[in-house]
Amino acid sequence: MKKILLALTAVAAMTGSASAADLAARPYTKAPAPIAVAPSWTGFYIFGGGGGGVWDADTGVQSTVTGAPILGFNQRQGGDGWFGTVGAGYDWQTANSWVIGVFADGQFGSLKGTIQDQGLGIAGNIKNDYSWAAGARLGYLVAPNVLSYVNAGYSSSHWKGTTLFNTATALPVGGHTNGFDRSGWFVGGGVENNLNIFGITAPGWFMKTEYRAAYYDNKNISELADVTNISNGRDITFKPFVQTISTSLVYRFNWTGPVVAKY
Repeated sequence: MKKILLALTAVAAMTGSASAADLAARPYTKAPAPIAVAPSWTGFYIFGGGGGGVWDADTGVQSTVTGAPILGFNQRQGGDGWFGTVGAGYDWQTANSWVIGVFADGQFGSLKGTIQDQGLGIAGNIKNDYSWAAGARLGYLVAPNVLSYVNAGYSSSHWKGTTLFNTATALPVGGHTNGFDRSGWFVGGGVENNLNIFGITAPGWFMKTEYRAAYYDNKNISELADVTNISNGRDITFKPFVQTISTSLVYRFNWTGPVVAKY
């Protein structure tokens, strides 16, 4: 029995030595180093959000017939308020971290102020209730998931009609102005960043904050009688300048997530 155990032990020792020799002879293959892959900004996106704005307008009073000034002293009226916004666009990312794109959006809300004919002592509350814009933007990626950009383009705005009041008594004077549209151009800029921050996983979701300044054409607003809708011969001139700041939630359809490791 002792001889059998000794023989088995010897065989086991020889087998272990052979296996160790085989392992030592096998070549070692090192795993390839990971390659960082940055996501692309190229693709379609949609967004929605809200913000606030202010406007001011150079105003005067002139003859409806001749266009000549009736009052020698002009005023600058103004207003403010809030709005919601929705839009869509498409971006192209270049190889050197630049991003160019086109977009369109609309704003809906209440930027409210006053217009006034100081010669007659009458005024009305006027409101920019909606506008839309289409333009292009150029941005640079300050980080793979952070875009700083400027934009510019065409804009159109709608201004609601007013009821005219006596500025001393605050009573209606039996007159009004009609609503109208004004077109112009805008410039602006902002920052857009992916929401994969602070431990949040939100592939495709972004947030952008944007400033915009819109310059609109002049409008001669006729003062009209309520009953006959006939002009009293006086126009309030109105050339608005609107500034807004908005924050929007953006969804990018092609976004694949933050920087990943590829083998």
